[in-house]
Amino acid sequence: MRLQVEPANCAITDIKLHQISRILEISFDNGETFELPCEYLRVYTPSAEALGHSPGQEILQTGKEDVNISAIKPVGNYGIEPTFTDGHNTGIYSWDMLYKLGSEYQTLWTNYLDALKKAGYHHKQTIQN
Repeated sequence: MRLQVEPANCAITDIKLHQISRILEISFDNGETFELPCEYLRVYTPSAEALGHSPGQEILQTGKEDVNISAIKPVGNYGIEPTFTDGHNTGIYSWDMLYKLGSEYQTLWTNYLDALKKAGYHHKQTIQN
């Protein structure tokens, strides 16, 4: 799902992966901390594999309810490239994107669930965050 990301004007101070709960906890230098489910991060991948190369080419990501993150690679001083347990590892998540995903979690998660319903896909669990 394509996102419009604006500068957040803050940087990450800490990243913790909680593999049992499948949560990536991210803290920023403005005092904000977000707990982002791995499924949520996976379905909002910034990868061209899911987004296509222009608007309208997006592929709705389904069947990601049990996905986890197996590794996280830093990318310069501006982002991370997680490897997901479904083999996906081509999306770079900038600090700005991670901030947007955290600060707009409720709206973006609802939008994703609505898109699944519209596509006729039954989501097998509901993330509480």
